[in-house]
Amino acid sequence: MPIASLLCLVVAISDGDTLTARCGTPGAYQQVRVRVAAIDAPESRQAFGQKSRQNLARLCFKQRATLQPVDEDSYGRTVANVRCGGADVASAQVRSGLAWVYTAYAHAHPHLVPLQQQARSSGTGLWSQRRPQAPWDYRHRHAWR
Repeated sequence: MPIASLLCLVVAISDGDTLTARCGTPGAYQQVRVRVAAIDAPESRQAFGQKSRQNLARLCFKQRATLQPVDEDSYGRTVANVRCGGADVASAQVRSGLAWVYTAYAHAHPHLVPLQQQARSSGTGLWSQRRPQAPWDYRHRHAWR
């Protein structure tokens, strides 16, 4: 059974795929840490990590967001499909070359793969690098967290 969408206000941006939103009614707000579903953005110390975070902030910071929770990750964050100002955040980040499609979840978000192929073929964002390193490889190499 799908969980209802949450209407929230984005109050913080951690990186290119994680934000904090205040959801609920005045006086009964709940802070929710949200991981954008189906994408993985460069880590903050990686090439394009700061640009990815800035783009997410431009899209969502202090904006109303619609969250469709799909899961919870191992860090206790809500994994959700996120829309800010009518824009699908995952699509916007991938189209801008500021996030990878998370292959394991690509089947549930088939619209993302062509956006990544387009960004890659046009050398947009992180695809302008000769050998861009996927965030999961970066974390593995740097024993991140």
